[in-house]
Amino acid sequence: MKKLLALLLCLVMVIPFAGCSEEEEGFKVGFIFLHDENSTYDKNFIDAAKAATEKLGLSEDQVVFKVNIPEGAECYEAAAELADDGCDLIFADSFGHEDYMIQAAKEFSDVTFCHATGTKAHTEKLPNYFNAFASIYEGRYLAGVAAGMKINQMIEEGKFTADKAKMGYVGAFPYAEVKSGLTSFYLGAKSVCPTVTMEVKYTNSWFDISAEKEAANALISDGCILVSQHADSEGAPKACAEAGVPNVAYNIDTREWGPDTALISSKINWQPYFEHIIDATMNDKEITQDYCGSLADGGVEILGLNETVAAPGTKEKLEEVKQKLISGEIKVFDTATFTKDGATLTEYMADVDSDAEFAPDTQAISEGYFHESEFRSAPYFDIDIDGITTIE
Repeated sequence: MKKLLALLLCLVMVIPFAGCSEEEEGFKVGFIFLHDENSTYDKNFIDAAKAATEKLGLSEDQVVFKVNIPEGAECYEAAAELADDGCDLIFADSFGHEDYMIQAAKEFSDVTFCHATGTKAHTEKLPNYFNAFASIYEGRYLAGVAAGMKINQMIEEGKFTADKAKMGYVGAFPYAEVKSGLTSFYLGAKSVCPTVTMEVKYTNSWFDISAEKEAANALISDGCILVSQHADSEGAPKACAEAGVPNVAYNIDTREWGPDTALISSKINWQPYFEHIIDATMNDKEITQDYCGSLADGGVEILGLNETVAAPGTKEKLEEVKQKLISGEIKVFDTATFTKDGATLTEYMADVDSDAEFAPDTQAISEGYFHESEFRSAPYFDIDIDGITTIE
């Protein structure tokens, strides 16, 4: 009997330690999102945040979401509120949030601040401020390969001739982030369909359903036979569905909006990064100051390959190209694959260390390719290459 009581006492003493530690129980993380789940961009972050916090065993009380936070002083106010509310870690998801996150990081030095798509962590060097992005240009390139194969199929079927192989692209802003993505998409398509060209129309908004739909319709009316996007709503996919034009999306599987037109999508998978920063903050580990996810570590993905729309052999081709991207055999911005004003580039000064003048400061081309995401995580490829034109 004494032995049994002793065993029960040991169990009572041990069981409380099977759950979270005191540090984990007291931990709190806040997320700041530019929009809500109606934006495909923000939904991608929100889904990843939910998955990461659930996997790490955080309770609802330990996770705070702030949605529809503009790229202005509202971001600082949201960050300050989260800090005052006891958050140990605060994350924001939009480029224009950065200066306000830095302001908050300087004021709340005991709180960790992480920001996606930003450019200043590697120059600010604050001990509690960090940037993150991913080599999404690899995912865009793969999506472009799928697009090029689809165009080849349509040419073979006699729907148009090779000289009419013109794609369209709905872009948010003419920023490096968007130009890097649209160029890598184009180069992926060009790698399998050499005659392809592309028109781009900017909406000057990250999220505007009607403007994105209007832009897609304008591109289709101008003869574009496939449309992709770096914009955050269902506007372009729905326009393509209505017009019967293949569509390549971003951040989300769009087959529900266009089962007969949705081809494929690419996205950044933010879950590994969220797990990294939450674990590091809870357990006093080092956070990568300028984190860059990739195809190799699952930070970049392609999703929603619609095999009823895709050309035969697309799945196998994408796996082949993916492995060559991971190994480095294929460089997305190989200077042998594009020209600028008819010439092959052998050098290019990029604006890597951000300043008010956007002054070029880093030689980004060497060894025959543009070194995107190697000097900082956020894109800085901003070259307008031949074969891509912008329409008003």
